[in-house]
Amino acid sequence: MKKLTKRLKVVESLYDKAKTYSLKAAIAIMKKAPKLKFDETVEVSAKLSVDPKQSQSASIRGTVALPHGTGKKVRVAVFCKGEEDRKAREAGADYVGGDDLIAKVQGGWVDFDVAIATPEMMKDMAKLGKILGPRGLMPNPKSGTVTLETAKTIKEVRAGKIEFKMDKQAGIHAPLGKISFTEDVLYENAMSLIDAIMSSNSGGLRGQHVKNLFISTTMGPGIKLDLAEFRK
Repeated sequence: MKKLTKRLKVVESLYDKAKTYSLKAAIAIMKKAPKLKFDETVEVSAKLSVDPKQSQSASIRGTVALPHGTGKKVRVAVFCKGEEDRKAREAGADYVGGDDLIAKVQGGWVDFDVAIATPEMMKDMAKLGKILGPRGLMPNPKSGTVTLETAKTIKEVRAGKIEFKMDKQAGIHAPLGKISFTEDVLYENAMSLIDAIMSSNSGGLRGQHVKNLFISTTMGPGIKLDLAEFRK
């Protein structure tokens, strides 16, 4: 049996694993936990009652603009040519290019957090599927990262727009901020993210595809949330 550290013993004394908590109560518990030497990320995790092998499962995804951002500096790579190249650079993209940037990624470079591409680049981008796909970095029209409005998309991503989607284990994991954020800021970001997840399945009643919901920090245990709060 794994031995708990002193910190985890304190954390686990703050709540009851068998109970569910309101979002505000769960955030308050996390804020009381002993601090680490780094600013932990706060994440929401959802377990879905959906078969990931079924075709309709592909629709369990979406984007959401977090009101206060994630607290993380987002490195943006834009794959484009011509006029969009200029616009992307002026909008502050970290990396901009066409065939040269594709070749760089083919060589193993993936030092960015979000990839944006213009529609004309997607034919050539297909060769990067095996590299970017497993990392969740492949541009996709459904997430708004395949676009002719590269400057606008860069600003949205930098402002806190994130993507979430179901994984092969029928789960969703998405960051909503840093533990150093105030409780009110964490609450507003979490509500925006959870609302988007609860609304992500158009084939049924709101939130019925969500089996359970947890909130946690990078090094902390998951605190189970009361689903009834979010199905209203």
